[in-house]
Amino acid sequence: MTKPAQRQSRSRPTKRSGSQLNREAIIQASLRIAARGSADAFTVRRLGEELGTDPTAVYRHFRDKDELLLSVADRTLGEVLDGIPAGLGWKDRLRELAAGSLRVALKYPVVGSLMTSRTTRRANEFRVVELILGAVTEAGLEGMDAVVHYRMVGDSILAYVGQRAAYLLLDQTAREGDESSWTQEYRLVDPDGFPHITRLGDELATVTDDQIYHARVEALVTAIERCAEERRARPDGHAVARD
Repeated sequence: MTKPAQRQSRSRPTKRSGSQLNREAIIQASLRIAARGSADAFTVRRLGEELGTDPTAVYRHFRDKDELLLSVADRTLGEVLDGIPAGLGWKDRLRELAAGSLRVALKYPVVGSLMTSRTTRRANEFRVVELILGAVTEAGLEGMDAVVHYRMVGDSILAYVGQRAAYLLLDQTAREGDESSWTQEYRLVDPDGFPHITRLGDELATVTDDQIYHARVEALVTAIERCAEERRARPDGHAVARD
């Protein structure tokens, strides 16, 4: 009589102790989760699963979830900067910054969406600020004009890429409903009450996100050029103040 087959136990991944972790490993794990489009890249439970360790071990290296988020976000800024070729003029540096910011935000949507109104206060953010300030200075701006236009560029890029990144985190049904609205609900509006929507219905349905972003970035470049021209035209070298 044969013996009954013994049930083989499923092997479980060996957990690493917290002492085997370091900040870099945790940041890389967060980026891997974020790149998969997950919205829980910064939960200790999800990180524990990704790293094969006790979730609480994360707190031995980061004070809290917010410190981890800011560190990961600063790492993504470094990825943006590393993609900008050397030797570009100020306009193309800003264009490359904008393009890279969008690319990286869509690669890590949860990071891009969370960082819309945050500041990392870390090395790569300082590099971004230096890049923009250097660009507007090269264009001919100084003092408050330089600072205002730096903020205008930085905040505009953050707002747009954050919006695009957040959209990727919506479920497919919500995205499909939003995208179809231009060919459905907007086509049914009362022409008398909404004549401009009716007249431009085809364009509203076919304009692309890339067209919108390109127009926004070029508008920023044009605004910097205009301010610099006004500074050069005035004897005191300051742009005309606007209300």
